[in-house]
Amino acid sequence: MKRISANRSVLLLLALVLMSFNTAQKKIKIYLVGDSTMAQKAKNKYPETGWGVPFTWFFNQNAEVDNRAQNGRSTQSFINEGRWKAILDSLKADDYVLVQFGHNDEVPTKKSATTPSQFQENLKRYVNETRAKKANPVLITPVARRKFDGGKVVDTHKEYAELVRNVARELNVPLIDLNERSLSLLQNFGEDKSKLLFLQLAERQNPNYPKGVEDNTHFSELGARYMAELVVQELKGIKSPLTSYIVGN
Repeated sequence: MKRISANRSVLLLLALVLMSFNTAQKKIKIYLVGDSTMAQKAKNKYPETGWGVPFTWFFNQNAEVDNRAQNGRSTQSFINEGRWKAILDSLKADDYVLVQFGHNDEVPTKKSATTPSQFQENLKRYVNETRAKKANPVLITPVARRKFDGGKVVDTHKEYAELVRNVARELNVPLIDLNERSLSLLQNFGEDKSKLLFLQLAERQNPNYPKGVEDNTHFSELGARYMAELVVQELKGIKSPLTSYIVGN
């Protein structure tokens, strides 16, 4: 009897081991495609921080976050420079591509600018080419700038954020409305306290910025973390399968 019981225990243990292999989480990559508000920064730009940097901290060992965002890029210049092709060449089935542009597309005086029509067509290209690789696109509206008028936060991305929403609806793409969420965050912080979220330094406060800096577009470490948290919350809110890779989920 003891021998039979022992054999059953061994078989049960073996079954559990096999089940663990069968349910093991697939390793994936999460590519971040966008501009300076998302990008990693050079050491001499510290404490400026893109939200894509703390975003990596929220995922387990089976999800590698590959931040390809670059300062000053638009939907078009990112393609023109071959940066998108480099991602496509390495993109695998079940990977994720999170796309956030707008800051440099919407300013007509910039070389990187795109018309509303070009912007939408470029976003569609990112979505369709990602899907052709059997990977998963996620569109993100541009994160808010810090601008207030009479104590009320101003939406500086109104047109281009809506274009992102339009493409997401048309192509049935998961959408993270970071513009809306970050505007609410800034309003809650208020005009003065919200400075803490951005690259705002007094003269001689930081050796990288001896003359000080007043930047209402790029984030401090604190601001980048808050924005990354908003993106993670939104992923959970839209019930993205990607949330299964979030630590503690």
